[in-house]
Amino acid sequence: MSWRCGIIGLPNAGKSTIFNALTGAGAEVAPYPFCTINPNTGVVAVPDARLEALGKLFKPEKLTPTAIEFVDVAGLIAGASKGEGLGIQFLAHIRDVDLLVHVVRCFTAPDSPHPLSELNPVRDVEVVETELLLADLEILGRQRQKIEKKAKSGEKPAQAALIVLERVEAGLNGGKWAKDLKLSLEDKEHLKATPLLTLKPCLFVANVSEEELHGGPNYRDLKKLAARREVPVIPIVGDLEAELAELPPEDRGDFLAGVGLSEPGIERLIRESYRLLGLVTFYTIVGTEVRAWTVPQGTPAPKAAGQVHSDMEKGFIRAEVMSFDDLIKWGSPAKVKEAGRLHVEGRDYLVKDGEILLFRFQR
Repeated sequence: MSWRCGIIGLPNAGKSTIFNALTGAGAEVAPYPFCTINPNTGVVAVPDARLEALGKLFKPEKLTPTAIEFVDVAGLIAGASKGEGLGIQFLAHIRDVDLLVHVVRCFTAPDSPHPLSELNPVRDVEVVETELLLADLEILGRQRQKIEKKAKSGEKPAQAALIVLERVEAGLNGGKWAKDLKLSLEDKEHLKATPLLTLKPCLFVANVSEEELHGGPNYRDLKKLAARREVPVIPIVGDLEAELAELPPEDRGDFLAGVGLSEPGIERLIRESYRLLGLVTFYTIVGTEVRAWTVPQGTPAPKAAGQVHSDMEKGFIRAEVMSFDDLIKWGSPAKVKEAGRLHVEGRDYLVKDGEILLFRFQR
């Protein structure tokens, strides 16, 4: 299963710079709007200290991390929901992502003019979010018209769906995101045919200069907004991260220490994206490969087995489970079993983060 994060923001906010630092994919970066006409896509390995520890313990020929996908679309501008700046095309590119990564410019640069003339992170966020709200209102309106006809004819499911659509529409008109309307799982089922942008989880990336990072007013204002909205905000020095990505891994630690950072901001972004998506990681040790896998929280063991191979889900018998902490403590699966810390689970077992699983299945 592929998990996708859509990178959004105004033109010249530094989205493609952040994307390049994430993926090393070399997206075109230039100081003019709509540089990214077609979306750039990159698959990024999720930083995982547990996987590294398992690699040291087992010394496998192959150590495979789990991954997450990032999609970089062109900058949104005021009027995008009505087609300004090819906005409808760009909004369509992010309707099928799972998470919105909103890059907000918090730096000044004479050679990269701000599309709204002056820097104001809070206003910039509002411009982009207004376009998302308007785009959702448009698609909701079209869907409501279809449902109303069925509801008037007496179809019970359509009548229930219409109530949800009208509630969400009222919330959006009041400036609230669909995700903040406390919708039930049943409510969300009624919205499946309506791919709402504002129903997706979101985080802010503050694209800052080194000076702004240490107490600058623009970053401070964005943090206050994020706190009011209860939206995570991650500061990233975009140019620094892009430079860091080009260095050999062995040189990155000294480079970070030289600028007073303990880890790349990009790694924090990946971890936070992973957390907001409600994902967990489990591990398999098969032959000469140790591998990490991604599933949503609450995934039953057979579904998790299906991530490894479809035959494992079809023929699932049981899962032999041990925790990462126990494996590190005891040093081998055999010793974990001797210590009575290996447990066998059936079809109803829900996989937990950090577990090492061995699936038994009928071929």
